[in-house]
Amino acid sequence: VAKNVAGPALMLSYVLAGITCLLAALCYAEFAAMTPVAGSAYTYAYTTLGEIFAWIIGWDLILEYAVGAATVANGWSNYLQSIFAKFHLNLPESLQKAPIAYDKGVFHMTDAIINLPAVVIVGILTAVLVKGIKESAAVKAVMVAVKVGAVLFVILVGMFLIDTSNWTPFAPYGWTGLSLFGTPVAGEHAGDKPLGMIAGAALIFFAYLGFDAVSTQAEEARNPQRDLPIGIIGSLLICTVLYIAVVAVLTGMVPYGQLDEKAGVSTAFKQRGLPWAEMLIAAAGLAGITSVLLVMLLGSSRVLMAMARDGLLPKFFCDVHSKFRTPWKGTIVVGIFAAAMAGLLPLGALLELTNIGTLFAFAVVCGAVLVMRQTNPSASRPFRCPWVPLVPVMGILLCLLLMLS
Repeated sequence: VAKNVAGPALMLSYVLAGITCLLAALCYAEFAAMTPVAGSAYTYAYTTLGEIFAWIIGWDLILEYAVGAATVANGWSNYLQSIFAKFHLNLPESLQKAPIAYDKGVFHMTDAIINLPAVVIVGILTAVLVKGIKESAAVKAVMVAVKVGAVLFVILVGMFLIDTSNWTPFAPYGWTGLSLFGTPVAGEHAGDKPLGMIAGAALIFFAYLGFDAVSTQAEEARNPQRDLPIGIIGSLLICTVLYIAVVAVLTGMVPYGQLDEKAGVSTAFKQRGLPWAEMLIAAAGLAGITSVLLVMLLGSSRVLMAMARDGLLPKFFCDVHSKFRTPWKGTIVVGIFAAAMAGLLPLGALLELTNIGTLFAFAVVCGAVLVMRQTNPSASRPFRCPWVPLVPVMGILLCLLLMLS
């Protein structure tokens, strides 16, 4: 996104996306504390807006998490192959990428058969999730520790390699990039693709998917009324600060036009003469992306389980394994669906599809808070979203702004 859409102004894109998410997160936290059951925005829509809205938002969330998992698996494959290349180990070209490519809004066929590493990692993590939540939580904890360590390394080492001239021009693609019904307005564009800081925020919104996944695991939290608001809002604030710092370092280290689209962080250190750091960051990136993929697959299966329990899907999807105590059938179905997309479809198309679905889900949750405050004002709210109706209304408006971008 820094290279092709926003330039160094991507720092402000993360600020805008972070503010949008914070408004939604406050609404999520109110519902998560009130209704600590699996299902996230689907459950909140079901309790406030009825079955039709719940049906729409449920499928929207499954799209968000399953397609998000496919997108992340695609990125995982790129990092793994960059590590393999260091040891002169290369997969056959037919197994390195998807057979369908997406470039400047056009799909076309490649010479590949399947993105094999992406399919394999989805299969492994699906097996971990079938085995149980405790096992997956332990795996995640290790990977998150490695990931955050790597992010801090990038920031602390990279800040000494910043050349501030690389931040000029700060917004080479402009600021707005809005489009209405496919027609670009009031901004700079490449063909029919909007460019600029706001368009950048709409694309990197993908980086914020994780915080609402916390609410899909409400039934597995020890003290959901306390833990969920802390987990949702805390993770969001920490991530926003780290994202902005990493973008500042990367666009300061390397001119935005020279950033590598596939493994930008690790390659930037190589470009600045630190090849040893490239290997370290690529390995940590692999661990970090794995933890994200685990959360995405988990979130999708829990939404399926909630919908099946409410009778909106066959009971097959909420069947809990007698030994592992996980919704194993739904988990396997999600894994097969995500693996197929990861192996066959291109990263760019998946990314845009996931973002617009997520923004819609966030807007619905903000709207549901407004409805719930009117229909059931006396309900117990262990966490209350502040400044209602301002916060939910602003959340809806910013989500729509990014959807139009």
